[in-house]
Amino acid sequence: MQNKGLIKFFAILFALVSIYQLSFTFVSNKIQGDAKSFAGGNTEKEVKYLDSIGKEKVFNLGFTDFTYNEVKDKQINKGLDLEGGINVILQISVKDILKGLSNNSKNPVFNKSLADATANQKGNQTYLDAFFEAFEANANGTTKLASPEIFANRSLQGEGGVDFQMTDAQVQKVIKRKVNESVESAFGVLRERIDKFGVTQPNIQKIGETGRILVELPGAKDVDRIKRLLQGKAELQFWETYKIEEIGNFLVAANDALKKTEVAKVETKKVAKDTLSALLTDEKDSTATKAGKNPLFDKIIAQGGGPVLGMFSPKDTAVVNGYLKRQEVKNLLAGEQRYAKFVWGKPTTIEDAKTKGKKIDAVELYALKGNRNDAPSMAGGVVTDATDTFDQMGKPAVSMQMNSKGAKEWEELTGRAYTSKGYIAIVLDNVVYSAPGVSSGPISGGRSEISGNFDITETKDLANVLRAGKLPAAADIVQSEVVGPSLGQEAIDNGTTSALVGLLLVSLWMMVYYGKAGWYANLALAVNLLFLFGILASLGAVLTLPGIAGIVLTMGTAVDANIIIYERAKEELRAGKTLNEAVIASYSWKGAMRSIVDANVTHILTGAVLFIFGSGPIKGFATTLLIGIVTSLFTSIFIARIFIDRNIAGKNDLSFVTNFSKNFFTNFHFNFLGIKKWSYAFSAIVTVVSIISIATNGFDQGVDFVGGRTFQVRFEKPIQAEEVKEELTKVFGSAEAKVFGNDNQLKITTKYKVQVNGSEADEEVNKMLYETLKKHYSAGVTYDKFVNAYDGKNIGVMYASKVGPTVAEDIKTNAYWAVLGAMLIVGLYLVISFRKWQYSLGALAAVAHDVIFVLGIYSLCYKFMPFGMEIDQHFIAAILTVIGYSMNDTVIVFDRVREFLDGKTKGNFGEIVNNSINSTMSRTINTSLTMIVVLLIMFIFGGESIRGFIFAMLIGIIVGTYSSLFIATPVLVDTISIADKKLIEERHNENK
Repeated sequence: MQNKGLIKFFAILFALVSIYQLSFTFVSNKIQGDAKSFAGGNTEKEVKYLDSIGKEKVFNLGFTDFTYNEVKDKQINKGLDLEGGINVILQISVKDILKGLSNNSKNPVFNKSLADATANQKGNQTYLDAFFEAFEANANGTTKLASPEIFANRSLQGEGGVDFQMTDAQVQKVIKRKVNESVESAFGVLRERIDKFGVTQPNIQKIGETGRILVELPGAKDVDRIKRLLQGKAELQFWETYKIEEIGNFLVAANDALKKTEVAKVETKKVAKDTLSALLTDEKDSTATKAGKNPLFDKIIAQGGGPVLGMFSPKDTAVVNGYLKRQEVKNLLAGEQRYAKFVWGKPTTIEDAKTKGKKIDAVELYALKGNRNDAPSMAGGVVTDATDTFDQMGKPAVSMQMNSKGAKEWEELTGRAYTSKGYIAIVLDNVVYSAPGVSSGPISGGRSEISGNFDITETKDLANVLRAGKLPAAADIVQSEVVGPSLGQEAIDNGTTSALVGLLLVSLWMMVYYGKAGWYANLALAVNLLFLFGILASLGAVLTLPGIAGIVLTMGTAVDANIIIYERAKEELRAGKTLNEAVIASYSWKGAMRSIVDANVTHILTGAVLFIFGSGPIKGFATTLLIGIVTSLFTSIFIARIFIDRNIAGKNDLSFVTNFSKNFFTNFHFNFLGIKKWSYAFSAIVTVVSIISIATNGFDQGVDFVGGRTFQVRFEKPIQAEEVKEELTKVFGSAEAKVFGNDNQLKITTKYKVQVNGSEADEEVNKMLYETLKKHYSAGVTYDKFVNAYDGKNIGVMYASKVGPTVAEDIKTNAYWAVLGAMLIVGLYLVISFRKWQYSLGALAAVAHDVIFVLGIYSLCYKFMPFGMEIDQHFIAAILTVIGYSMNDTVIVFDRVREFLDGKTKGNFGEIVNNSINSTMSRTINTSLTMIVVLLIMFIFGGESIRGFIFAMLIGIIVGTYSSLFIATPVLVDTISIADKKLIEERHNENK
C-alpha cells in the first residue's frame, strides 16, 4: 500500500482529535449527573445549579482550560427521545400577517382568497404561494394586489413598499419579503422567550421558507405551561370597562330575548345596581327566575361586581359567546355600547355556592368599552420592561415600566378612570388578567402592575413574554412531541444493550469465519466507532434513538467492505497467487474496490435523500448512517490493510479462513437462471397479493401521515385495550387503543380537535384524557403527575405527539418524493457506472419488488402482529434504507456478472452468468447475514418505539438478498438482446 506512513499519520491524528472531541461529552455528562444528584429531581434547582457554574473552569487539559458553557457546547447532544423534553413545530400564521399588511382589508376577492388558500393548500406548498394562486383565480384580472384597498395602502407605501402601479408579480416579491421579515421577527421573539425559560441547551431554528419554527426544549417537563408560553401572542392592551350597573339593562334584555327562542316567556325584572343577583329578582317575586327559565343567567355560577358581570363555568363560555354574538342580542346595545367587547378573564377556582366548600373552575365575564375602530384605550407596545414581583398583599404580580409616551397615555387613562370611578382592564391575548380601579388619582411615571390569581411560575412566564415583546402573528403548534425522561432513559438502555450485543456477535462471527483477518476487521471496526462518535461530537450532531440504530447498522456495514475484500483475497489465493499478490489484487480497482465504491455510492445516495427529506430523529438516523458509511470505508480499506501488511511483512500466515469456514461455498453450483420462471411466478404472486391487500386492507397509517394525537400511556397494572377504547370513544368521538410493549401500556390515538390550534385545545384534550382514565389509577395520581414529565416517572403519559393535517400532508408528500427520488437517482447512477441500461432496469425491478413486498407484509399483518406496524416517517426511513441495502447487494452481484461477461470464462451465456452469481455467494450471504444479525438484535433489544421500524428493515434485507439473486439478475439477462448474448459467447469461446 502506497503512502502507508501518511495514512498512519492521519489515522493517529484523527483518533486523537476524536478522543479530544469526545472528552467534552464525558466531562459534561459527569457535571450534569452531579447537578441531577444535587437537585434531587427538582428541574428548576438543576438548571440554576448548571447556570451558576456556567462560567467556571471545569476542564483543564494542561495547555488550555474550558468553562462549563464551553464544554456543554462541544458535547454530543442527546435528542428528545433520549433526553426527554418537548419538541414543537410552530406555524406562524401567514394569513394573519397578510391581514395586517392589508390593514384588515374588507375586499371580497382578498378575503375569499385567504379562505381558499386555507382550504386548498397542497402538501409542501407554502400558505403564501397558495394565497397568490387563489387570488389569481378569484381576481381573474379584475382586481390587483396593488389595489389601494389591499396592499397599496398607506402603511405599505414608500421606498421598498407597494404602489398602485405595480403588477401582481412585483407586489408578490414585496409581500414575500414582508412576510419573511415578520417570521424573522417572530423567530427573535420566541428565541428571547425560550432563552429566559430555563432549560439546558434549548434549540430553535427556522424550517426553510415555510413560516415554521422548530423549538426543542430538552428536559422540559411542564407541558401545558410551555405550550402557553410558546403560543401566546403577547398582545398587551389596556381597555376601559363598563361597570355592571352600566351594562345591566342590556343583560336583562338579552336574557329576555333569549327566552323567546330558548325557553318559555317570563316577566322582565327591574334593574338594580350592584350585582346580577339584583338584576334577576326583586323583593316581590323571586319565582320568575327558577332554573331553566333564564338561558343567560342560569349559566352564572357566582355573582360579579364592579367590572365583573358574573362568573361562569369554563365549559359554558362557548354557549355564552354564542348568545352574545346573536344578531337579535347585539341589536339591543344602543349608543356607544354597540361597540362593547365581551371578553373572559383568566381562569380561576372559587368555592361552589351549592356544596359550600368544594372548589370549582370559573371565569369572569367583562364588557370592554370598544369603539368604531375596535382599538384599545392604550396599546401595550409602550411597555419597555416587566418584572415578576409581589403586590401589597404579598401575592405574586407583574410590574411593568412604560416609555415616556406610554407614561403620558397611562396618566391620562388612569385620570379618566379615577374621575369616573371606573376600571381599567389589562388584557393579554384577549384575556383579562386584572381590572383594577384607580382610587388615588392619575398614575404618573409609567409604572403599572398586573395582579390577580397568579402563582410565582405564572408571573415569571408573564414577565418573560412581556419583555420579549409580542409576536407579529399567531403561532400555532402544528406538530408536537413530548417525551418523558424515564422513557428517554429506557431508550438509552435499550440502545446500549442492542449496540453491545450486536458488536459482540458481529465481532465473534468475523473471528470464527476469517480467523486472524477477522481480528483485523474487528480492530478496524473499533477504530471506526471512535471516528464515528468523534465526528458526531465535532459536528455538534444530535444523537437520537434511530441514530443509535444507525450506529448499530454501521457495525454491520463496517465489515461489509472487509468481507468483499477478504472473499476476493481467498479467490486469488485459490488461483495460486502468493499472499502479498492476493492482497494487492483484492484491494485493486479490478478486485474489490469497484464493487465497494458502487455499493457504497448507492447507499450514500439513498442516505442523502433520507437526510434531505427526513426530520427530527429520522435526520439523526440519516446523519449517523452517512457518517458511518464514510468512516467504515476508511477503516475497512486503510486501517485493516495496515494490520494485514504488517502480517505479510512478519509471520505471513494469513489465509482468510478457519477450519470452520474453509470449505464454505467453495464448490457451490446452483442454476439461478434455470429456476427463473419459478422465482418470477413466486414474486408475481407476492406482488399481486401485496397490491390487492394494499388496495383493500390498506395500512395502519400513523399520525405522521393522517394527522392526529398520539399518547403512550402506562398504567399501574395490566389494562384491557378494548375497554379503554370504548371509554375514550365516548369522550373523543373516535379513538384507538392498542397494547404497546407490556400489557400495562397502551398507545392511544385520536383526531379530536387536531385541527384546532392553541394551547387551550391541547390542555383540554389532556384533561379529558385524564378524567376518562383516572379511575384506572390510584388516588394519588393527580393531573400534573399524569400529564407532566418528572424524573423517575413510570405511570401516566410517557410520550405524546400531535401532528396537524397540513404537516401530515407535507410529510406524506415528502415520503413519496423521497422513495421515488431515491430509486431514480440510484438507477441513474447505475446507468452511468455500468454503462448499460439493463443493469439499472434489473436493479430497479429488484428494488420495486422489495418495496412492494415490505408494503404488502405491513398491509397484511398490521392487524394481528404483537407490535406496532404503522406507516410513518420511521417506516419511510426503513424503506429508504432497504433501497440502499438492496442496491448494495445487487451491485455486488452485478459487478461480478460484469466481470465475468468481460472476462474469458468458457460456456454459454447462461452458464457464465450462473458462475458469476455462484462466485459471489460467500460475499452475499456474509454481508446479508451480518446485517440480519444486527437488525435482529435491535428488534429484540431496541425497544418498542423502533420495533416496527427495525422489522421493516429486517424483512427488507432478507427479501433484498433474494431479489438480487433471483429477480435482478434474471431481469438483466432477459433484457440483453440475443445478438449481444451471441457476441459475448463467441468472444468467450473463440479459443475453445
